[in-house]
Amino acid sequence: MMKSLLLILLYLGGLSSAQAALNIFSGEPEWAALAKELSLPDSNIYSATQGLQDPHHIQARPALIARLRSADLLIYSGAELEVGWLPLLLRRAHNAKVQAGKPGNLDASQTVRLREIPKNLDRAEGDIHASGNPHIQTDPRNILRVANEISHRLKRIDPEHSDAYSARLQDFTKRWKAAMQRWKQQGRSLRGEKVVVYHDQWVYLLHWLKMEQVATLEPKPGIPPTPGHLSELKAQMLASPARMILRAPFMDEKPGQWLSAQTGIPTITLPYTIGGDPQANDLFQLFDLTLQRLTAVQP
Repeated sequence: MMKSLLLILLYLGGLSSAQAALNIFSGEPEWAALAKELSLPDSNIYSATQGLQDPHHIQARPALIARLRSADLLIYSGAELEVGWLPLLLRRAHNAKVQAGKPGNLDASQTVRLREIPKNLDRAEGDIHASGNPHIQTDPRNILRVANEISHRLKRIDPEHSDAYSARLQDFTKRWKAAMQRWKQQGRSLRGEKVVVYHDQWVYLLHWLKMEQVATLEPKPGIPPTPGHLSELKAQMLASPARMILRAPFMDEKPGQWLSAQTGIPTITLPYTIGGDPQANDLFQLFDLTLQRLTAVQP
């Protein structure tokens, strides 16, 4: 009898432990990867978007609503990056824990200094973000800032495991700071180098590396390149060449290839986020590959 009771208690204890595992819903792969570094091993982590998707444009599918409905923590880039789909998910999920203002709702953009905040809002200027540029994950210093806030939220949501979350943050911070020192050394040769971008999504990366963005293939944010604009860029680059043309893997490669063929400036595809390249499976690999590709281009 006592043996049976013990088995039942052990089963219930295991069931309680399983039920205690946190469900973490991430808007983008980089925050899912960061949550994996900082949360407990049994956490269930899900990313709404993948590395080869443009996070501006996804559908609020029923499967995403179901995932968000059971989430204990929502992490997203913010600054209107997900404005086309996340508000709809939040309304339909009916999950009070992850609504704005709750500990379970983490807007990563609120933890960093946003750049390119527009002085005037005019939709004639294209798809601009009122709060500033949302592509904050391309600067590793921002990753560390968001990591601290994720750890803080995990402790609020699951105070029973606060010590474990502190230890995981400490371990990640130590490894991340060492990696940043390595990346900083690698990137010294890039200082002052000029680049052309497809979309204005590398501003934080370029600021960190002290590189200069001199042109954009899009005539305005979110507006596809036009023949007239590309012709103007050709003339500009022939007169004052940039070192490289940057694109994310989900952006159209043809405009950059055309400009490269006309000017001899190489086009480089950076992973942008986790899964943007087969070699970028975690945050460390993401920046390793980014620095490798940037520094491989000879002046």
